[in-house]
Amino acid sequence: MADDSEFITRLIGFGLSEKEAQLYYHLLKYGPKSPSLLAKSRKTYREDVYRTLTGLIDKGMVNPSLDSPTVYAAVELETALDVALKRYETELRDMEVKRQELEKLSRQQRFRPSDEFGSYKIVRGMREAVAVAAANTDLTERQIVFVMPEIIFAFDSSFGLNEVIKKFIDRGGNFRALSNISYPSIALVQEGLDVGLDIRHLDGYGGIMFAVFDRTIAASVINFSTTRPSLNEPFSGIVAYDPVYADYLIATFELLWEQSVPAAQRIEELLKEGPPQA
Repeated sequence: MADDSEFITRLIGFGLSEKEAQLYYHLLKYGPKSPSLLAKSRKTYREDVYRTLTGLIDKGMVNPSLDSPTVYAAVELETALDVALKRYETELRDMEVKRQELEKLSRQQRFRPSDEFGSYKIVRGMREAVAVAAANTDLTERQIVFVMPEIIFAFDSSFGLNEVIKKFIDRGGNFRALSNISYPSIALVQEGLDVGLDIRHLDGYGGIMFAVFDRTIAASVINFSTTRPSLNEPFSGIVAYDPVYADYLIATFELLWEQSVPAAQRIEELLKEGPPQA
């Protein structure tokens, strides 16, 4: 049952709703079914099943049969996930094109920058947050630091951010990360270590969550309470293009860094203790 729950959680991370993830998993596990049988086994209404199936078909996760009565079959998992990844890659590319177009238009307009005040933007929703994080990492040349909850490593793994981070590190960048590491996130943290992240464990931190890019762009979290890697989760934050605020956060980060322990040491301790008892 725990394996079922973990599998469904991972599916939600690819942009499925909870109902879509459960229904797709059911079709994967038990094979093609009619809406009536699905409604009976899922203990719900056929109308609800039809709505969920329509969403899965739109996402390329389920195919209807051509014969009558119609039955619905799950698309092979590898193929379905490839489709989902391509959809997100397309969205990120579109946002990058729009960003470049706006930068070009900005240069043409010759806007006057303010030396006295930094500019900022509000980020709403995890989809935008992931896109902004990827874009800022691409633009950063030297250093990134962040203090984030451990769920962020699941987002890095699920939505291609680890690949973006690896490219940044491969071109000489330094990326340090602080988080409170617990047993369930060991594999995800190790994945971050493998791409070159310098990760340390910060026990019991309850302060502001933030990231700083090249001491010029400072991103701080207003609301981020999700426990699953989904682009549909609520999120709000501020990205400030303000070197003064960035320096303040860097100083805060360095103080926290001195209080932390290497992720490898924390992982070793957790493995010795074993998984938490239910």
